[in-house]
Amino acid sequence: MEQQSGFTLIELIMVIVILGILAATAMPRFSDLSGEARIAKINAMKAAMQSAATMAHGMQLAQGTNPNSAVTINQGLTTISMVNGYPQAAFGGILSAVETSDYYTGAWSTSGVSADMAHIACAVSYVEAAVVGTPNYIMHSAPADCS
Repeated sequence: MEQQSGFTLIELIMVIVILGILAATAMPRFSDLSGEARIAKINAMKAAMQSAATMAHGMQLAQGTNPNSAVTINQGLTTISMVNGYPQAAFGGILSAVETSDYYTGAWSTSGVSADMAHIACAVSYVEAAVVGTPNYIMHSAPADCS
């Protein structure tokens, strides 16, 4: 009787398990998604600034106040300085209307935030309205700055 050669089922399962462990430990090194996460973070802040500016503008219109007077929100707890009907870019303006605790605010103008200290160019910056009735402008960095 001839003896068959080959791998047993146990050996095949062990090889598959070892390959699975190696793949699970090596995968994070090859698929770094932190750049995409920073881009998403900056896009979220851009959307938050746009929404906050629109809501502050709406509050000012509802209150019937001067386009350059401050708007009070959050049951009177937060005051947003306004310029031409939209939040101003200086301190007390747009950054008072959005939550910036997860962002780095030290490198840009008084109205800009970066994703983090290590990627200062990965940022969004608010530009206040130039004349009464025109919407605000928001610029954000290129995706290459976030990787």
